[in-house]
Amino acid sequence: MTKAERRERSLALYETIAKLKDPEECCRFFEDLCTPVELRSMEQRFDVAVYLQQGLVYLDILERTGASSATISRVRRAMLDNGAGGVMRDVILRSGLDKREVPPVPQETQESTVEEVECSN
Repeated sequence: MTKAERRERSLALYETIAKLKDPEECCRFFEDLCTPVELRSMEQRFDVAVYLQQGLVYLDILERTGASSATISRVRRAMLDNGAGGVMRDVILRSGLDKREVPPVPQETQESTVEEVECSN
């Protein structure tokens, strides 16, 4: 498969994602497409991006998400270097996630506290 063919196939994926009708359908789509580990990895990176945009420091982000300092650094670098044109930052700002109050770190877990969509089975 040529690079152009791969790009066309990738574009088809992104066009399909853009046509999903609501968060519930999006959630089900990604559950079908990805493994639980892949989903958690994407969710964790998004959580890291939100916390970075909120101004949290690495240690606080690590405590809230369990992300490694390398992951936090990669997300930060992508955001500072405008990654794919600054889209992540724009989406976070547009959604208002940067303004949400940062809850304290849960004592029983170190899971992400960014609001998640519950998928019904």
